[in-house]
Amino acid sequence: MKILVIGAAGMVGRKLVTALLQSGQVGGQAVSALTLADVIEPEVVAAQVPVTTVAADLSTDGVATSLLADRPDLIFHLAAIVSGEAEADFEKGYRINLDGTRYLFEAIRLAGVSAAYRPRVVFTSSIAVFGEPLPEVIGDTHERTPLTSYGTQKAIGELLLADYSRRGFLDGIGIRLPTIVVRPGKPNKAASGFFSGIIREPLAGLEAVLPVDDTVRHWFASPRAAVGFLLHAAAMDTVLLGNQRSLSMPGLAATVGDEIAALERAAGAKATALIRRERNEAIASMVAGWPQAFDAKRAIALGFKGDGSFDDIIRIYVEDELGG
Repeated sequence: MKILVIGAAGMVGRKLVTALLQSGQVGGQAVSALTLADVIEPEVVAAQVPVTTVAADLSTDGVATSLLADRPDLIFHLAAIVSGEAEADFEKGYRINLDGTRYLFEAIRLAGVSAAYRPRVVFTSSIAVFGEPLPEVIGDTHERTPLTSYGTQKAIGELLLADYSRRGFLDGIGIRLPTIVVRPGKPNKAASGFFSGIIREPLAGLEAVLPVDDTVRHWFASPRAAVGFLLHAAAMDTVLLGNQRSLSMPGLAATVGDEIAALERAAGAKATALIRRERNEAIASMVAGWPQAFDAKRAIALGFKGDGSFDDIIRIYVEDELGG
């Protein structure tokens, strides 16, 4: 099986590549070659299979076609700019998050004109496709009403994925990721970044700024769970999806206060004392329109698995990033 990972230099992309190289297979099929693409050339350690790394901007004309040159059987499309950046730079958000996605799907369609070609495409969407009015718990049939440019771009991507799959050009599945915590490394431009920051920084002995109230409730998954979602989506029987090709992933509903309580159980009051409350009205307003909880019955019935508790999420971060 030849695999293409677009967005391979990102946090989830790197962890996905590590998992692919460690297992050497997807759904019982051996990985024969791996191509990793991102705007910054991905790094990879020695591997048992041929690995090609490419610095490429999917939204640039001709790039999608070149990435499909060896006809990958499985494509993970993770490339995107994050919510805060997409909101701040309207044109960049639509160019990267929408145009890049459409260029990829079109390149796949055109590749299948001269020869039979229908790859599995796993597309990372987001819970940002939902916006007000929101019920307390969002079910599988809730209407997509995004209230951010990022959410709109992802919602359009979901519609394109469904239509190109319906027409037989590709075999697509979209997974709406919860907010991923705890993200390792430096903060990014995501408006949701503080959800990770108030855990990551205190565990490193650093101060973290909390821009919203402790009562804010949100939907979370660990990076380990996110990789599990991707791998399961790559191997599952997509006939079971019918024409509804995108799924809300199982996650964990928790308040900021729940996060802080879990941090105190893991690292004590010394860690939570490093959280400085400094309300940011722009972030607080954006977060207020985000989904808080999901009833992901469909994804769970199809075999997707989330995290058990926020204590588990912190434990996973400590194990995977801090060697604990």
